[in-house]
Amino acid sequence: MSAYRRNLGFALAIAACVPSLRAASGDSKPSLDPALAAAREAAKGDGLLEALLTELDRSKSRLKMDQVQAPYFIEYRVTDVEEYSAEAAFGALRENQHTHVRLLRVIVRIGDYKQDSFYGPGQGESTFLPLDDDSIALRHQIWLATDEAYKGAGQALAEKQAELKRFTTDANPVDDFAKSAPLLAVDPTVSLKFDATSWKRTLEDLTNLYRQYPDVQSVTASARFSAVNEYLVNTEGTVTRCGKTTYSVQFNGAAQAADGMRLSRNPGYVVARLEELPSHDALMTDAKRTLDTVVALRKAPIVEEEYRGPVLFSADAADDIVASLIGQNLVGRKPQLGRPNRTVGAFATSYKARVLPTFLSVIDDPTLKDFRGKSLIGSYMFDSEGVKAQSVDAVENGILTNYLIGRQPLRDFPASNGHGRAAPGTAAGANLGVLLLRSAEPQSPDDLKKKVTEMVKAQGMPYGYRVETLGQPGNTPRLLYRVYANDGREELVRGAVFNELDTRALRTDVIAAGNDPLVSNRPGGIPTTVISPSLLFDELEVKRADTSKDKLPEYPPPPLRK
Repeated sequence: MSAYRRNLGFALAIAACVPSLRAASGDSKPSLDPALAAAREAAKGDGLLEALLTELDRSKSRLKMDQVQAPYFIEYRVTDVEEYSAEAAFGALRENQHTHVRLLRVIVRIGDYKQDSFYGPGQGESTFLPLDDDSIALRHQIWLATDEAYKGAGQALAEKQAELKRFTTDANPVDDFAKSAPLLAVDPTVSLKFDATSWKRTLEDLTNLYRQYPDVQSVTASARFSAVNEYLVNTEGTVTRCGKTTYSVQFNGAAQAADGMRLSRNPGYVVARLEELPSHDALMTDAKRTLDTVVALRKAPIVEEEYRGPVLFSADAADDIVASLIGQNLVGRKPQLGRPNRTVGAFATSYKARVLPTFLSVIDDPTLKDFRGKSLIGSYMFDSEGVKAQSVDAVENGILTNYLIGRQPLRDFPASNGHGRAAPGTAAGANLGVLLLRSAEPQSPDDLKKKVTEMVKAQGMPYGYRVETLGQPGNTPRLLYRVYANDGREELVRGAVFNELDTRALRTDVIAAGNDPLVSNRPGGIPTTVISPSLLFDELEVKRADTSKDKLPEYPPPPLRK
């Protein structure tokens, strides 16, 4: 069982462990160094931050076990999460809870920046912290987690050094950890402020629409609101505190066609500011439109067995393509010991090579807070490793020029570019912030659709395809339309999958992009934002999905009226 899971299981194992630190004996107050003294002044009034600084300074000066090196780096990161979640189904509330947790992640590194203990059991310890600001209670929990992290670091360094002896060449030509200048940034905290009664009523009203749609099997709606305050202190002198809010509402409608094929629509709204969410009436209008589409899908024809030709992806669908095929492959992750690769993923060997058409470029700019009036939840001013956020030109005119890097260096990339990010209670690693795909030759959606009809007409085909939204997995269109060559009319179809929708297709088959960039805020443990315009592929294979295992219910639903 991993240290993370062991500690998050209500910290039972930690509570039972026997402390072995010299710091355990006595509690004389060590002197603060100048950097931490300045941070202490900035932290006045915040009991949690004061406890972190006090315990960090104590660990820095007194943490040493017999026959184990003293740490060269200690980091405490706390994620204070306040969350409200509510869900309704068929017009009735079935979930309504308000939670508040604090998760501590302790990293203790022994060795040095070139080669250290961040390996296996040395990747840190996680635990819950008390919710009140009782200094002694907080410090005891921090101390116990630090003890475990230090023990794990000692074991990990020994295992790592033994593993490295298996390799006759220098399998790790870069340092294990990048240095970073101290950062002091103590921003205001945030909290949730909203009308819970009003939102519960909205969710009930949205899902009560099922009474008007007897062909729809399932109707649910949910709201997830969170206020996250993240604290970071380390022995390099960095002290940061930042807060951000995320508001998410999702509506789900699902049904089955007469042949058993499962069909669904789930529009979502994710913003950083509550006032940006649609009103009650706007949500009701969107929900009716969604359910109308689900009903239309039930009656839609199934795609032909084979199609190979142009496919136009709307900005909504293109966002999913960019996130999965570009974004995740731009993230710089250090390979396993003994592997000479620069990084991992489909772009691992593509540095300074063409990965996209020459008219496309990609940047990741987490300092961007808004885009065309829309708030961006992937925005941040400094990352989860205490490094200032930076805009990174990742792909320039189709050529891969940069990876997104945290404090784990890669070959040719010795320093962080401000993209070390972490989910609550986990170790930080490179990740996206705000990813933007840009075209040097943008075209309107109408021009792109016209181009599709011209292409299929020239190839002697009756129609092409336009994708409005993608589902999971990413090669499955959820809303797919035939675009007819003779008059440009559209026909909704179902039951398709894309074959060979991959990084090669992005590099060779994308021939145009739109002027309609769409913000896609993506919540989760690490909130990110992807912004992409429409994309036109000159050739993709569309195949019929295998839905032979989908079966209709054995008996009808309950009546809609008593």
